[in-house]
Amino acid sequence: MTDAPLKLFNSLTRQPEEFTPIHHGEARVYTCGPTVYNYQHVGNMRAYIFADTLGRTLSWKGYKLSHVINITDVGHLTSDADAGDDKMEKAAAREGKSAWDIARYYQEVFEADLDRLNVRKPAHPRATDYVESMIEWGKQMQDKHCYELDSGLYFDVSTVPDYGKLARAVTEEGEARIETVDGKRNAADFAIWRKTPEGEDRQMEWDSPWGKGAPGWHLECSVMSAELLGHPFDIHTGGIDHREIHHPNEIAQNQAHNCSEGSAANIWMHNNFLIDRRGKMSKSTGDFLVLQTLVDRGFHPLAYRMMCLQAHYRSELEFTWEGLEAALTRLKRMVMLVENLKTRHAELDSASISDPDPWVRDDGWTLKQVQGDDRGKLRASLEKFDTALAEDLNSAVALTAFDDVLAVKKVDVAKKANLAAAMDSVLGLGLFDLARTDLRIRPKDAQVTQEEIETALEDRKAARADKDFAKSDAIRDDLMTKGVEVMDGDPLGWEWKLS
Repeated sequence: MTDAPLKLFNSLTRQPEEFTPIHHGEARVYTCGPTVYNYQHVGNMRAYIFADTLGRTLSWKGYKLSHVINITDVGHLTSDADAGDDKMEKAAAREGKSAWDIARYYQEVFEADLDRLNVRKPAHPRATDYVESMIEWGKQMQDKHCYELDSGLYFDVSTVPDYGKLARAVTEEGEARIETVDGKRNAADFAIWRKTPEGEDRQMEWDSPWGKGAPGWHLECSVMSAELLGHPFDIHTGGIDHREIHHPNEIAQNQAHNCSEGSAANIWMHNNFLIDRRGKMSKSTGDFLVLQTLVDRGFHPLAYRMMCLQAHYRSELEFTWEGLEAALTRLKRMVMLVENLKTRHAELDSASISDPDPWVRDDGWTLKQVQGDDRGKLRASLEKFDTALAEDLNSAVALTAFDDVLAVKKVDVAKKANLAAAMDSVLGLGLFDLARTDLRIRPKDAQVTQEEIETALEDRKAARADKDFAKSDAIRDDLMTKGVEVMDGDPLGWEWKLS
């Protein structure tokens, strides 16, 4: 079997390119992180599932991964177009807390959501820890690339080559989203430093050569990627909305500071929107779904990861409850098959297993760990899986290869279990850690506990064994009034679910 070369779609060139690391054997990835002024909606979380899938694929291909997701706790304004009030200050006023407390709380919630989605822990540096470095960047750029206005220090985009090449929309949607500021030389010019207006009391402000204030939002990613990964580095990821303004501004800063025409990242990758039937999911409407909303409706968080994996990261994904239900059903089926596989493996080879859970590896599995042996019927599925991921992270096809492995019969159980565990580690579904009971989440408004359901079902089984069908039907009907659907004859063998 050959190791399919990893090809990734580069938004900068608008074509797939073979991944060639800058540092041999390493992959350095930077992902634009959240502004921690509110809960992250599930559309936001799609970006981190995508970035995690990229990171796991790089590990699968044998690269040592360095992955950074920054935490924006200062500087991001209420408009992504560098306009309006600071989101942190506005949230602090809204909730009657300090901006620092707001940032700490919502960062903790974000990190907890990453855990629930099986996103591996990257570095999570905070922007406020790098303000002094941002000031130094501003000082180095100001003579050739910046100018000062009463409101702060602004970057002149005409001083760098091919500004907006990444967006290819300089005179279209991009400029339409940018605030008009008196004195700006060009519509697309953006703030490097924002002075605190006279008479305004800010919680987050620092002294600088341009007056007391705070950095512009775009500066932090340039500074933090340089300090943590070095310039140039391999891959920069983010949501497709960043492709129009935020990332072109990053590139402009990188060119100015590094005295180079390079963009700092060799490959720029963007995931598409999660949409519902009302349009793109956004916090600006005040009506958005968070991960806990899904849990409150009885869905395991990994059903949402499954839903995301079933679509290509560059395609729009429509969120529907029916689609999430289908993803949960697929997850249940895979959990059942993995449970059966583990049971068979334990029965056949229990004497040789010293590790109680030999398939879960902290660093994940690599292709080399599973491609060496003659795998017979499994070989084609392994090649399909690796090729799918190598073709710009086609997780939907990779999932079908995983399904094929779980379904195949008359193969070596140990090899099948190892290959399934390896595929699971790349897709991040955590099937070898899940049990059926983990996927039975009681909806927030349910009128019955899981223990009560299990007891009632045991009574119903006993009644049916005694051929007391009237009692059996009465128990079923009582459960139905409490939102419990009894699933007689369910091919998955799950017996019940909460509506």
